[in-house]
Amino acid sequence: MKNDRYTYRVTWSEEDYEYVGLCAEFSSLSWLAKTPEAALKGIRKVVAEVVKDMQERSETIPQPIASKRYSGKFVVRVPPEVHRNLAIKAAESGVSLNRLASSKLSK
Repeated sequence: MKNDRYTYRVTWSEEDYEYVGLCAEFSSLSWLAKTPEAALKGIRKVVAEVVKDMQERSETIPQPIASKRYSGKFVVRVPPEVHRNLAIKAAESGVSLNRLASSKLSK
């Protein structure tokens, strides 16, 4: 597939005793292989086939995560006691609640 910009990952499957190739944008697809290189090659081929099929059926094709733009903002709802505890920790650390949450999320 030309311009393949999807997000791939290869990991070991203890259950299958093989490497498994995955694609974040097509979470229902996977490919098992004896080597990590073969798992990556296999999942990329499957994704290309699925994209081609979706194009032929005029279906909406997932946008690659890499080409999406993110604002840097999202809302997280937490119980009031968690909010209070985080606000206290932020104040004790001398940072904003936003800075504390960002630091914890990026670990």
